[in-house]
Amino acid sequence: MNEALDRASGPTLAEANAILAGALDSARADGLPPVAVVVLDASGHPVALQREDGATMLRVDIALGKAYAAAGMGVASGVLHQRAQDNPVFFNALASSSQGRFIPQAGAVAIRNANGTLIGAVGASGGTGAQDEAICAAGVAAAGLVSA
Repeated sequence: MNEALDRASGPTLAEANAILAGALDSARADGLPPVAVVVLDASGHPVALQREDGATMLRVDIALGKAYAAAGMGVASGVLHQRAQDNPVFFNALASSSQGRFIPQAGAVAIRNANGTLIGAVGASGGTGAQDEAICAAGVAAAGLVSA
């Protein structure tokens, strides 16, 4: 199989696990409440996820929706949150056409490889949107990848 094509499809499981570990370490260092963190490939399919003990029941779904939005648009979900406020009809259509999986709320970052190719996204839920986004970026950095 062409390694370049395979590589563009998403982070490896090892990279996804490194992202999770880095994000959870960051959440603990920042004293956040229990969080859920989800890593998706560029097509929006889950690669890995973890939900800390005590995280409420919707945390995984919210983290997944934030990551899905970031993967779909190739940017951090905080950027999408502002765009959604400026163009609510379009973003409501995106949420509807994705069967509700697209959540344009701060708390996720796109993941790019060293060449700048979008390979996925990571989303978190448990803190504020800014806190969630920061732990996602920390996780991506811990895995040696680039967040956008």
